[in-house]
Amino acid sequence: MERLALDYINVRMKAETAVKTKLVKTENRVPAFLMPLVKTLIFTVDALLATACFMLAFIWREGDAVFSPTTWAWSKEFVPYAGVLFFIVPVRLAMLVYQRVFRLHGAFSYINEFIKVFKAVAVGSLLIVSFTFLFRGGFAFREFSYSRGVFALDFVLALIIFSAFHLGLRRLQTLVRARDINLIPTLIVGTNAEAEQTIRELQERTDLGYRVVGVIGDAETEISGFRFQVSGREGNGQRTTDNGQDVLIVGTLEDLPDVIRELEIQEVIITDSSLPSEKLFEAMMRIGRKQKVEFRLAPSVFNFLPQKTSVEQIGVLPMVRLFREPLSEAERFTKRAFDILIAAVLIITLSPIWLVIALFIKLDSKGATLFKQERVGMDGRRFLCYKFRTMKSDADEKLHREAYRKNIEGAAEANAGDDEKPVFGKVKDDPRVTRVGHFLRRTSLDELPQFLNVLLGDMSVVGARPPIPYEVEDYDLRHRKRLDMKPGITGLWQVSGRNRLPFEEMVELDLYYIANWSLWLDLKIILLTLPAILRGDGAR
Repeated sequence: MERLALDYINVRMKAETAVKTKLVKTENRVPAFLMPLVKTLIFTVDALLATACFMLAFIWREGDAVFSPTTWAWSKEFVPYAGVLFFIVPVRLAMLVYQRVFRLHGAFSYINEFIKVFKAVAVGSLLIVSFTFLFRGGFAFREFSYSRGVFALDFVLALIIFSAFHLGLRRLQTLVRARDINLIPTLIVGTNAEAEQTIRELQERTDLGYRVVGVIGDAETEISGFRFQVSGREGNGQRTTDNGQDVLIVGTLEDLPDVIRELEIQEVIITDSSLPSEKLFEAMMRIGRKQKVEFRLAPSVFNFLPQKTSVEQIGVLPMVRLFREPLSEAERFTKRAFDILIAAVLIITLSPIWLVIALFIKLDSKGATLFKQERVGMDGRRFLCYKFRTMKSDADEKLHREAYRKNIEGAAEANAGDDEKPVFGKVKDDPRVTRVGHFLRRTSLDELPQFLNVLLGDMSVVGARPPIPYEVEDYDLRHRKRLDMKPGITGLWQVSGRNRLPFEEMVELDLYYIANWSLWLDLKIILLTLPAILRGDGAR
C-alpha cells in the first residue's frame, strides 16, 4: 500500500508539473513595415552612391564639370557619359540584389559581406564597360572616344564606397540586434548535447540574428511545458549551470507543423540524429512552402542529407542548409532560360511534323486533334496539359484511374505486361487507343504539344512525370515531394525504363533528380531520351 501511495503521489506531481503550456508568439519589437522600409532606403542610397561614384570618377579623371554652369542640364563634356549613367545605376543595383547584399536576416560575416560587394561591383563594372564600348551610349556617340580611366576609377570608388557603406550597415545591425531586434524566431529539434551547444551559441551571440523560442523533444517527450536546461560558459571556457538560459520544450516532432504555425517560426535547426528520418520529412512536407521556413541540419545528421547541400557557418557552428526551394534563384533562371530556348527551337523546327500528325489523327478517327487534360504541377497547381489525341474521343478515364490506383498501391495486378516485359500504370490491351494513337505513343510523338506547356511555364523540358489529379489523391506525403519542381516532358523515369518501373522506383528517381539537379544532368537526360524513344519505351 505504501508503494502504491508513493506511485500515486509521483504520478500526481508529474501531471501537475506537465500542464501543457499555452504557446505564446514572441511579439515584434518594431512595426512590421519597418524592415521593408529600411531595405527600400538602403536600395535608394545605393542608387545615389552608384551615381555619385561615376560622377566623381569623371570629375577627377577629366577635370570637367558634370552639370552646365549656365543651364540646368548636363555639361557638354559629360553628355556622352550621361547615356551610360542611366545604364550604370540599374546594373549596380541588379548585381547587389543578385549577390543578396540586401538580405538583412540571419547570420553574416564581414569577410563574406565584402566578398559579395566585390563580386557585385566587379561584374557590374564589366557589364558597364561592355555596354559602353559596344553600344556607344546607345549608338549616339559612335565616333566619341570614351576614357577608360573614368571606368577604372569608377570601379575603385564603387568598391571602396559600397564596401564601407554595407560593412557599416552590418555593424549598425549588430548593435540593433543587441537590443533584441531583427532576430529570427528559431526552433531547435533535439534535446542532446548538440542542441545545448547550439542554443548556448545563439543566446550568447545575438549578433548572429537568431532568437531560440523553443525546443522540440523526441518521441519520449510526451507533454510540452518542461524546460530544457542550458548550461552557460565561464571566462575560461568551462561549463557552468548558473548563467545559462533555459528554453521551453514546446512539443514533440508530431507537433512541429502546429508549433511552427502558432509561433510563426522562420528557422528550424535539427540537432538530433536519432530522430526517425521519415518522421522528420513527413513533418517538413506537412508544413509546406507557404510557411517560408528555413531548415538547417547539424553536421552529425548525415542520414537526412540529399547530395546537393551547402555548408554555412553560424558563429562557431557549421550548419548544413536544407533547401526548401529545390533550386536557387540563379538555378531557376538558368533552367527556365534553357527550357524556353529548347521549346522555341523545337516548336519551330518540328512544326511540319505537327501538321502531318494532325492530318493523320483527323483521318483516323473523329474528334479534336489536341487532347487537353488537367494535370498537377509544381506545388499542387493544376494546369491543362496538351498532347496529340491517341484515344477515341468518348474514352472513359475509369480504366486508367483503376490501373494507376493499383500501381500506387504496388499490387501485383498493376503489371499489365509479363515478368520479362513489365508494364506499370497502363491499361492492358487498352481498347480506347486508336491505330494512329498506338504509333504516336510508341514514338512519344503524342507529347510534342507539351512544349507549349513549357513555353507557358507549366512544365519543364526535364522533370518528373506530370500526374493526373486522381493519382495525387492516392499519394502519401512522401510521394507529394515529386511536386516540388515543375513536371517535365522527359526525365530520369523515362530514360531509366519508363512504364517498366514500378511506382515507388519512379518516385525514387524523381526525388533523386530534384535533390541533384544540374544543367549537365538535364543535358544528359535529353541525350538519353532519343535512344529510349527508339527502343520504343513509350509503347510499354
